[in-house]
Amino acid sequence: MKHYVNIAILGMAIGQATFAAPIIRSGVTTGGAGDVAFNTLINTFRADLGGALNPPGACSPTPCTSGRREVNWDAVPAGQSSPNNFSGNFFNGTSGVDPAGRQRGMSLTTPGTGFRVSDTDFSGEATFGSPGAEFDPFSPAKLFASMGSNITDVTFSQPGSPLLLATVSGFGVVFSDADYTGSASLEFFALDGTSLGLFQVPGVFPTANGQNSQGSFSFLGVSFNAGERIGRVRIISGSNGIDGTYGGLDDAVVMDDFLFAEPQAIPEPLTFSLVGGGLVALFFVKRRR
Repeated sequence: MKHYVNIAILGMAIGQATFAAPIIRSGVTTGGAGDVAFNTLINTFRADLGGALNPPGACSPTPCTSGRREVNWDAVPAGQSSPNNFSGNFFNGTSGVDPAGRQRGMSLTTPGTGFRVSDTDFSGEATFGSPGAEFDPFSPAKLFASMGSNITDVTFSQPGSPLLLATVSGFGVVFSDADYTGSASLEFFALDGTSLGLFQVPGVFPTANGQNSQGSFSFLGVSFNAGERIGRVRIISGSNGIDGTYGGLDDAVVMDDFLFAEPQAIPEPLTFSLVGGGLVALFFVKRRR
């Protein structure tokens, strides 16, 4: 059994704004879902997000002010599971309308053809090899993947109130079978579209070399603790969508657990006060001139 765990703290300057160092938790294991060190890494990231897991329906429709949310796909019903398509708004349900388990404030989009949730390791969708032997679920038994593209964009709203745009302070994903570092990644964006950083998911091998890491898991979680807010996360998973054409050193990667800080709605009164404050400041500047 092998496991590798890396914990890094990095800082970066983007454009004219300087952001504090994000906290990065990353690691990979070939020792299965029970690997103690790998699970400890994920638990550390959970603590970064605020510790307590807010259960389905928590606080809805009133927002929670702390804690985290998780999605492991296992309770997705048959109608939203393979061979059926999975709706990107499934976990952005409305309070009083949708079941509590669907009110988690997360929406998914892709430039591809859609999403699938599978409990057969994508044996009906994947276009290569023997997917049943390729992917393992971290939390049995369902896995998630994009179709027609390797891109998944994640946005947030206040849980139970899908029309209230929200941001989070951190986000992480468990990936299944990332052969080499960089075959999957997370990029974080502020609400204005400014990139907060692009981070590579660790693989079993440093570079693509034709080897396969069947049954391995990788984790990458990034959190910001100096006021930066994440409005969107772009996930790159593998060389193509799970149903794409693979050859040579292409790597197929799917996803399991998503972990993210409790979404916080954008405070509209604060926005208006900031605008008002700017106008007042401009008025005094003009008077002084």
